[in-house]
Amino acid sequence: MSGRWLAVLVLLGSPLCDGSGHFFTDEDMEGIRQRIKSMFYHAYNSYLDNAFPYDELRPLTCDGQDTWGSFSLTLIDALDTLLVLGNNTEFQRVSTLLQDTMDFNMDVNASVFETNIRVVGGLLSAHLLSGRGGVEAEPGWPCAGPLLRMAADAARKLLPAFQTSSGMPYGTVNLARGVSATETPVTCTAGVGTFILEFAALSRLTGDQQFETAARHALQALWDTRSEIGLVGNHIDVQSRKWVAQDTGIGAGVDSYLEYLVKGSILLQDQELLNMFLEYDRAIQNYTRFDDWYLWVQMHKGTVTMPIFQSLEAFWPGLQSLVGDLDGAIRTFQNYYSVWRQFGGLPEFYSITQGYTVDKREGYPLRPELIESAMYLFRATGDHTYLQFGLDAIESIEKIAKTPCGYASVKDLRDHKLDNRMESFFLAETIKYLYLLFDPAHFLHGGGEDWEVGGEGEGCVLGAGGYIFNTEAHPLDPAALHCCSRHARERQELRDILLNQSQPPQDTNSQSETPTQAESQSESIALKPGERKAAPLLSCPVQPFSARLAVLGQVFTDNT
Repeated sequence: MSGRWLAVLVLLGSPLCDGSGHFFTDEDMEGIRQRIKSMFYHAYNSYLDNAFPYDELRPLTCDGQDTWGSFSLTLIDALDTLLVLGNNTEFQRVSTLLQDTMDFNMDVNASVFETNIRVVGGLLSAHLLSGRGGVEAEPGWPCAGPLLRMAADAARKLLPAFQTSSGMPYGTVNLARGVSATETPVTCTAGVGTFILEFAALSRLTGDQQFETAARHALQALWDTRSEIGLVGNHIDVQSRKWVAQDTGIGAGVDSYLEYLVKGSILLQDQELLNMFLEYDRAIQNYTRFDDWYLWVQMHKGTVTMPIFQSLEAFWPGLQSLVGDLDGAIRTFQNYYSVWRQFGGLPEFYSITQGYTVDKREGYPLRPELIESAMYLFRATGDHTYLQFGLDAIESIEKIAKTPCGYASVKDLRDHKLDNRMESFFLAETIKYLYLLFDPAHFLHGGGEDWEVGGEGEGCVLGAGGYIFNTEAHPLDPAALHCCSRHARERQELRDILLNQSQPPQDTNSQSETPTQAESQSESIALKPGERKAAPLLSCPVQPFSARLAVLGQVFTDNT
C-alpha cells in the first residue's frame, strides 16, 4: 500500500482527542443532535405541507417553485438524510412514493450537472442505504433494486449531452428530446468533471459500462486542455475545446471537478485520478495560494485576477484532509472560520484585501461547505474547535434564517435580509453534515462493526469501510461497487468458459495431436487432491474455486 493511501486510511480512522479548551461531552453532543433533528423536521415538514410536489420551498410566502427540472427535488435530496437521522418509516414511505410517481420522460430542460449530483446521486445513495432503512431487498441487492433502476433511468436522460466532438457534455438537456440545436456549447469546468462518482457507481452496480465510459471520456478531454502551467479555466466550449473564461481558482465553476478527482480515486481505488489531482494541486499551491488563502489567477500566466474568497471554496480544507495535508487544511479552515465569525455566515464573495463582502455577492444561501470541512477535520484531529464552529453555525442559522415555513437563504449578511428560497441542499448537505459532525460514531463514518451482507448468495460485506460523499453529500459505499463489479466479472468469465466448451472440436487434420487421457484430465476444471496448476480465470481469494461454478442454483461440472 502506498504512503498516500495509508495516510487516507489513517485519517478516516483516527481516534478522537480534545485539542481545544472547550470540551463537548457525550451528553452535550446528544442534545445538539436532537436540536439538529428539530431543524430538519421544521424545514422538511414545511416543504411537505407547503411546497410538495414542487422542487423547492419558498419559506417567506409558504409555497413552492420548480427550479432544476420539476423532480420534487427536495424530497429526493432529503431522502437519505431521513435515514441518517434514523427515520426509517418516512424513508420507506418516500421511497415507495418516488417509485410510484416519478417519471423522467418529461419535456423539461434540466441542468445536466444538478440532475446528476442531486437526482442520480440521491437515488443511488437511497438505494445503497435501503437495507438499513428496512426496505425489503430485491434478490441480488445492491446490484439490483427499484431505486437503482430509477437512478439509471435518470442518468440515461443525461447521456445525449455527452454526444459532442470532445466528449465533454453540454450544460443543459431536455429530458424528452435531448439537446436543443440552439443549446450553448459553453459550460463550466465542474459541469464537465463532476460525473465520475455517480456514473462509475451506476456502471459497477448495473454492469452497464456506458455511464462510466462517458464520465471518463469527459475527464480525459478536460485533462488534455490544461494550460502549460498546469491549470484549467472555469468555462469551456465543449465543441471547440477552447477556454471561454480563463480565470481559475478552487471555487465556483471548478470546485467539484477537483473534489471528484480525489473522491473518485478513493471510491474506485484509481491511482490515475489521484495523480491528476496531485498535479493540479502542485500548480494550485504554486500559483493561487497566498498566506493559506486561495486567489483567482489567469490560467496561462498565473497572474492574480481576483483576490477574493468564495464561499464555495470552503470545501477545500476537507479535501486537503483527505489527501493528508492536515496542516494546510487547519490553517485554511481558520481563515474561513474568521469570515464566518465576522458575519454569522459565509458571504458568496469576500474581498481578502479589503476584509469585507463584495458588492452584490453578500448573500448566504445556507451552504454546507465549511460545515463539511469541519466534519472531516474533527474526524482527523478530534479538536473540539470544530464542534464549536458547528454550534456557532446552528446558532447563526436559527437566529438569522428561521421562518414559520422553514429556513430562508440570507440575501445580505450585512443586515440579515432574507431571500424567498430554501435550496434542497439545505436538507441534503447542511443538516446532514451538521448531524454527522456531532455523531462521530455514526455508521457513515465507517470503522465499526455495523455492516451488512448482500450480493449473490449474500457473499459480500457492505458498509464496513466508510462511505464517500458526492458533492451533494449523498454517501456511496465502495464495497457495494466492488461486490457488483466482481459478480459481473465472474458471470462473464463463466459465460466465456461455457462458450468455449460449446465450440466445435478443432479440425482433426490439423497438426495438433489428440491429447492423451492424462493430458485431458490435467486440463479439467476440477483439481485432484494435491494437484497444482496456474490459477484459472475464475478465482476468488476468499472462496474455494469449486464454489465459483455454482450459479443460480445450478452446478456446472465437466460433463455439463
